[in-house]
Amino acid sequence: MKRSLTVIATAVALLLAGCGSGTGGSSGSGTTATAGTTTTAGAAGGDALDGNITVFAAASLKDTFTEIGKSFEAAHPGTTVGFSFAGSSTLVAQITAGAPADVFASANTANMDKLVKAGDASGASVDFATNVLEIATPPGNPKGVESFADLANPAIKTVVCAPQVPCGAATTMIEKATGTTIPAVSEELQVTDVLGKVISGEADAGLVYVTDVKGVGRKVTGVMFPESSKAVNTYPIVAVKGSHAPGTAAAFLAYVRSPAGEKVLRAAGFGAP
Repeated sequence: MKRSLTVIATAVALLLAGCGSGTGGSSGSGTTATAGTTTTAGAAGGDALDGNITVFAAASLKDTFTEIGKSFEAAHPGTTVGFSFAGSSTLVAQITAGAPADVFASANTANMDKLVKAGDASGASVDFATNVLEIATPPGNPKGVESFADLANPAIKTVVCAPQVPCGAATTMIEKATGTTIPAVSEELQVTDVLGKVISGEADAGLVYVTDVKGVGRKVTGVMFPESSKAVNTYPIVAVKGSHAPGTAAAFLAYVRSPAGEKVLRAAGFGAP
């Protein structure tokens, strides 16, 4: 009888010990499986992440986000950040049509509002940068463009962004505020295409962002104008609903707004939000 009681007591003790060592305890970091991706708990706080994300970002962010993406990957081994750069309006249309995106960064709040209204944003967006327009001309400014008003001259072949694109909306806003009408020879769907036509010599002038002029160096000559302050574009960023790696997406958002991300943005000429 004593031997039987001893065996039973031992078995109960072993069973209780096994239950106490399960994953339900509050101590230790553990791992959490989310949408098929295993992410170390507390990853957003600086621990390891494991997941690949695709960031849909405005064309004017190409150089800065490419650099930020590489730094993010270095800080979080095991992650991969892919990008799709285009006009913000184009990107919103793609996401709402079902394109697989984890993060969306817009060059203005209007296109971010479209994504939110469509129900494709996960959480609230946050502003991370600002930008203003600048006139870009071929090197040396051969047509002698000195002001925004000069672009009303039909003898100056000017290229602008289409109105639905953030840089185009800013152009329209300044035109209305100054009573100036630009007889543009072309309207492009992304600011990099405007810049490309100036660099190639197809245009005498183009309205782009100050960051675009700074980014290409001596390939163009920049002409700043005070009226640009009438249309300051604010850049918001948000995680996209249905992301297959929400932890990594959230960490990327935090990294863009971290001192490391801000340093890259400020160096490129972006202003604070």
